[in-house]
Amino acid sequence: MLVSSCLVLTALTATGLYVRNKSQDKEDGYVVDFTALEESNKQKAGEAQADGSIGDGQYADTGELDYDPSFQEANSGNVDNPGMNMLGSTAGQASLENGQAGEGLADAGLTSKEEDLAAADPAEEEALEANAADVIAKTDDSTDTAKRDEDAMNTTPALDFTDNDTLVWPIVGNVLVNYSMDKTVYFATLQQYKYNPAIIIAATQGEGITAAADGQVTSVYEDPEIGMAVVVNLGDGYELTYGQLTDLTVAEGDVVTTGEIIGKVAEPTKYYSVEGCNVYFKLTKDGQPVNPLNRLS
Repeated sequence: MLVSSCLVLTALTATGLYVRNKSQDKEDGYVVDFTALEESNKQKAGEAQADGSIGDGQYADTGELDYDPSFQEANSGNVDNPGMNMLGSTAGQASLENGQAGEGLADAGLTSKEEDLAAADPAEEEALEANAADVIAKTDDSTDTAKRDEDAMNTTPALDFTDNDTLVWPIVGNVLVNYSMDKTVYFATLQQYKYNPAIIIAATQGEGITAAADGQVTSVYEDPEIGMAVVVNLGDGYELTYGQLTDLTVAEGDVVTTGEIIGKVAEPTKYYSVEGCNVYFKLTKDGQPVNPLNRLS
């Protein structure tokens, strides 16, 4: 029995030794020798530098190390990324300070422009205010003047020329051709008979022509037959037309009074070369010719 116990003990001891040796052999197979690995990497780097494939200070890419010593975590406070403005950077801080400055102006109730005015010299402020007031006054004056001129142009006087009112002669002279709308009369220059809606008064070139009644000039025009002509509204549908004029002293819109000079006698047109210098004088009522001789006093 003693012998059996010894055999069992011996067997167990031998088994334990065997298992331990196997474990040590297995672990020894998985041990990494970093020193040898680093030496190998340095050796390869030296070979790469020697043949010019990499520069000095660079590591050879052996495929055995996947760690970059210069790499830093993106969210780390030590990251230095040129061109990127992180929260808390100088640019961000400047924006924040500008915003705070704007809030300060708003709290004070001042805009940047008002702040400049507040800091200005009082004398300069008074000068600026006086200049602004002067500009406004001049603008108002020019506006008022323009408005008065426009009102004057648009204002039509109360004209009144009734059927009983009379006319004065625009110039003293003989009647060369009478008014005639019921039969024709002879015109020497044209050597023909035709109707005449006006009277042709003999005159001297350069002599003054006066207004035969109060009225307002409504038209100034040039006509081949009667030369420069002026039309004056008398009121109540009556109008006077003066022809063969020059050197006018009136314009459209002007108000004329009886006896006022409106122009001078011109050289006669070719239609009156035989009759000589004259004044063409026509009166109409609602556009229809009226014999002016019946109104001349």
